[in-house]
Amino acid sequence: MSNVAVDVRMLGRSGIGRYIEQVVPRVFSAGGLRGTLLGDVESMRSWNVARSMPAFELLPCDAPIYSIREQLAMWRATPRDSDLFWSPHYNIPVLVSGNLVVTVHDVLHLARPEHVQGAHRRLYARSMLQAVRRKADAILCDSQFTADELMRLTGVGADAMHVIPLGVDEECFRVRSDDPPHDRPYFLFVGNIKPHKNLGRLVAAFGSVADELPHDLIIVGQKEGFLSGDERVVEDAAALKGRVLFTGRVDDDAVHRYLAHAEALVLPSTYEGFGLPALEAMAAGCPVIVSDVASLPEVCGDAAVYIDPYDPRSIADAMRRVAESRALRDELREKGLSRAREFSWDACARDTRQVIQAVLAG
Repeated sequence: MSNVAVDVRMLGRSGIGRYIEQVVPRVFSAGGLRGTLLGDVESMRSWNVARSMPAFELLPCDAPIYSIREQLAMWRATPRDSDLFWSPHYNIPVLVSGNLVVTVHDVLHLARPEHVQGAHRRLYARSMLQAVRRKADAILCDSQFTADELMRLTGVGADAMHVIPLGVDEECFRVRSDDPPHDRPYFLFVGNIKPHKNLGRLVAAFGSVADELPHDLIIVGQKEGFLSGDERVVEDAAALKGRVLFTGRVDDDAVHRYLAHAEALVLPSTYEGFGLPALEAMAAGCPVIVSDVASLPEVCGDAAVYIDPYDPRSIADAMRRVAESRALRDELREKGLSRAREFSWDACARDTRQVIQAVLAG
């Protein structure tokens, strides 16, 4: 039985953490592969899926993510009898030899370096992605957009690339009968608060229609992220006198509840490797308003209202259209539910497993 080592240090985080939680156990559930997980042992032990998967060997590796120290730590932690190392993010263990499969979710650090604080972070990302180009036997990308960007910016060959879309939790499809989490109609944003998420233009757009609509704008994400992004967003939101609310980070159940009762999700990002919140919104029956750039049209198809993320008037017009037309909201819900059913974590894990097995077969 082949032994596959997996770096799961980002377990419990949003984004990549969700990918690890959903895909890793499914890849190993069919048998034939033995998994060794590297990360914080206590976090792995408390992970419900890990407790139900006794085939997993749990090994400590607590070096900070995206640090020089992680390279030596991963080399020390990886069993010497591993047949393959699977890195679910681009910071691969460059000192570990042998078969390597890497998942690249986006290449923001290369494509939009102005959104990444610190020359050291940009340099580390560039060196890691170049190492991925040289060392990886197979590279998994969430979208064709990310695959194209990786090839364009690093020169990696198309033969190593595999586009495997993410999935959506079945819990998102469950019809919610509970009370709304907010006592007024609201637009919703879900995601990490970072510059490329374009919150400044979203708040400006909302401010331009706030007097016309009874809606509030709820932002689900860490407000502290603005400290490394656009601090003016907080000031502009405060000027709207309680119409913009920040929830901070909330658990998955709360996110699903916000999605189920929102008038629409608005995702005006200027760069997305996939856009999981849009997919989860569609599954929850929430109309989506998304940017017409990057991976979002690839994910949402004809089930979204598209906006120019660089034009606040475009964002405001879309919010107004959705708020004022029940027919449009109903159409978006119907199309969104159908579109979301095209994505599943089972399919994502199945295709990932096939790539791993192909690399192991040589």
